[in-house]
Amino acid sequence: MAKLSDLKPVYYLFMRAYPYRRIDWRPASALSRPLDECRIAIVTTAAFYRPDQAPFDEKIRGGDTSYRELAVSTDLATLGIAHKSDAFDSAGLEQDKNLALPLDRLRELAEARVIGGPAPAHYSFMGSISAPKHLMEVTAPEVAARLKADDVDAVLLTPA
Repeated sequence: MAKLSDLKPVYYLFMRAYPYRRIDWRPASALSRPLDECRIAIVTTAAFYRPDQAPFDEKIRGGDTSYRELAVSTDLATLGIAHKSDAFDSAGLEQDKNLALPLDRLRELAEARVIGGPAPAHYSFMGSISAPKHLMEVTAPEVAARLKADDVDAVLLTPA
């Protein structure tokens, strides 16, 4: 596992000085039904986008807080990656996008009846958002409302 001391000095100093927010997630963590009846969605910060979608804007200071909706039927091989951070190594994701968007694994789990099924839509954000106010106040609640409208019971968060 990487350590802060492994980072380039500029990233090390940034990470040490960054004013992280603390959020209590416990109230939202209980399932209301058995896992084999649950609809599961994925939210990733791998900055994936489909060929018919605009890439994330890597030039926005503080990070692009928009999102891309990805259908469960998305061909993972067609996805592009537009990540802001030059500290992000996408080599593994280029080889297997299931590392951050495990749609193939969700389909297998549904077929094995471990989960009820994958949600019809999944969501990709850009990682390395250092100014998350708009994300927290606008885009994340918008995606949460979409997940609720799709009757999603649980969300797999895959940070990249």
